[in-house]
Amino acid sequence: MEAVRFSNKIQFHSSSFSNTHFGLINFRKTHLGFQPKIQKKWKSLNLSGGGDQRLKKEDFLEKKQRGFTVKCTAEGIERGMLVGGRSEEREFMVAERFKVVALMACVMCLCNADRVVMSVAIVPLAAKHGWSNAFLGIVQSSFLWGYIFSSVIGGALVDKYGGKKVIAWGAALWSLATLLTPWAANHSTISLLAIRAFFGLAEGVALPSMNTLLSRWFPCHERATAVGISMGGFHLGNVVGLVLTPLFMTSVGISGPFILFASLGLLWLTTWISRVTNDPQESNSITKAELRLIQAGKSDSSSLKKGELPPLRLLLSKMPTWAIIFANVTNNWGYFVLLSWMPVYFKTVFNVNLKQAAWFSAVPWGTMAISGYAAGAASDFLIKAGYSLTFVRKVMQSIGFIGPGVALLCLNFAKTPEVASVLITIALSFSAFSQAGFLLNMQDIAPQYAGFLHGISNSAGTLAAIISTIGTGFFVQWLGSFQAFLTLTACLYFVTAIFWNVYATGERVF
Repeated sequence: MEAVRFSNKIQFHSSSFSNTHFGLINFRKTHLGFQPKIQKKWKSLNLSGGGDQRLKKEDFLEKKQRGFTVKCTAEGIERGMLVGGRSEEREFMVAERFKVVALMACVMCLCNADRVVMSVAIVPLAAKHGWSNAFLGIVQSSFLWGYIFSSVIGGALVDKYGGKKVIAWGAALWSLATLLTPWAANHSTISLLAIRAFFGLAEGVALPSMNTLLSRWFPCHERATAVGISMGGFHLGNVVGLVLTPLFMTSVGISGPFILFASLGLLWLTTWISRVTNDPQESNSITKAELRLIQAGKSDSSSLKKGELPPLRLLLSKMPTWAIIFANVTNNWGYFVLLSWMPVYFKTVFNVNLKQAAWFSAVPWGTMAISGYAAGAASDFLIKAGYSLTFVRKVMQSIGFIGPGVALLCLNFAKTPEVASVLITIALSFSAFSQAGFLLNMQDIAPQYAGFLHGISNSAGTLAAIISTIGTGFFVQWLGSFQAFLTLTACLYFVTAIFWNVYATGERVF
């Protein structure tokens, strides 16, 4: 049967949408002539596209402007007609919150790719300048000198001004620092250390911005998955950096990868500024249905008032805060040892060349991206199934610490680079479960001060990362192997897992 089209005017002679009469109905003649047995009285009129079936006239007029499908039933035959709309493709539009998390995953990828470039570039730089293993640790840790200061400040700024502006400024500044790194390395060692410290200063705002922005854009039962996607981009940044850096250095020179990633950062910035808002309520693109879904699934959390200082003494007076701090310390300790030293580890222990070392180092990070998403999805599934936040956070964090600890102990006995790569892959895959543990727990216990709490714990974790990055160099130079430091790191994982299970909670504390 041919489609029936209404004229632009539709008049309602009844206040109810059931048993509705249409005063003006124009039929278009087809090659078969006018279709018979079409009555003016329709038995039912169903409106799809969200909302109740009984809509107020204002809601109808508003939806008419956007376009929505009216499904009519006449003599038992259902018809789909588009009234005043653009196209049926609108029903399949991508939700705004998914666009936000996609852009966040992209910038987190660039964030880590910019970091890891130096982990590869430092090998030819060390050969060129004759740096010792101990001094390599100092160069690698220089990034963390600035990072440790910006975490707390950046977290407080995020609480007050939101994540959009803070991470935008951060991306602009760290892209500039990335671009200047080759020049600084050729100028002097002091210049290189200074520019790397400035680079860390700019990147310190990334994680607090991500955590706070996603907590505003996603309901609680989707937050772990959103963080998993964003952190998946973060870990993929390691893969991108480790794989592309030696290729560009071979073809373009040492400056090649730095120019590439700096340019991508500035390109991302132009999209971010125009498409993302701090809060879904400020977005002009979000639908009312999506906004209702987000608001219904969020806990009540207000941002800091202007001029208000976060209660540092209060935050540090509770043991759940210290559980998060110690978890961040342990996570960063192990993470930065693996991030900074894996290319050197494969080169030193197994005598593989730079490109092979980069590939062996990249594979575990790619797997970590996948396992991080899986951890987030599993966490959200358990929450939807009715398990308490406390239980879910403890389970995820236990996997995130006990798994890497066991894998690092086994790494001491690896005899081939392939076996070592498998064990490091296992360690990092389990480590990704921390994203659904302490990283989300900040919003659980202190939604109003989550950015500041993230800054505190991240600063403590950064200090631990500095110690572990430098300490690894001294241990390797002193003892001639990585074994002692890997064993120490594994023990730290186990101790912190016990502390977490005793004192962590998923309930709101502040």
